Amino acid sequence: MSGLDNIPLEGSAIIASNHESYFDFLCFLAVSKRWVYYLTKKEHFENTTWGPFMKYTGQIEVDRESSDKAAVYERAFRVLREGKLLGIFPEGTRSPNGKLQKAHTGVAKIALLAKAPVIPVGMMGTFKILSKFQYLPRFRKCQVIIGKPIPLDKYYGQEITDSLLQGITDSIMRTIGKLTKEKYPC
Repeated sequence: MSGLDNIPLEGSAIIASNHESYFDFLCFLAVSKRWVYYLTKKEHFENTTWGPFMKYTGQIEVDRESSDKAAVYERAFRVLREGKLLGIFPEGTRSPNGKLQKAHTGVAKIALLAKAPVIPVGMMGTFKILSKFQYLPRFRKCQVIIGKPIPLDKYYGQEITDSLLQGITDSIMRTIGKLTKEKYPC
């Protein structure tokens, strides 16, 4: 684990991480000085094992099939307004092969609208612990590498276009790629 000092002790920020495994958020929470409220797919809330944990810990339910994300954005903005950390996996789902995947632009949109910095996080080794296709974890080492916060204030006041959001998202993911020593496929 490296870069723990890059997580502010107070104030809001967005934790943006690659997503190799179910273990990613647990590994980050294990090293973080602060709690993180992650955007989490609806199916986890419906699961008899994960559901109670997701609800109890305040994770934010995302219905990926719904085109109306207003409630998700409102919950995310509330977390950030309260000076808390919001966790996002920009790729939207776990990697099928342990490599970086093309990311969605929600991380950039939330960061710009909330005027919150983005803290890039690289997870390495969690795919070998529990890939998307495994049911039982294996004992392996993993690394959590926390990058320096990415301020987006130079974009505040600009018109928020798809192109701007994609450019910011790709920049965040390239930074995560540097942390994980991978090339972002954009």
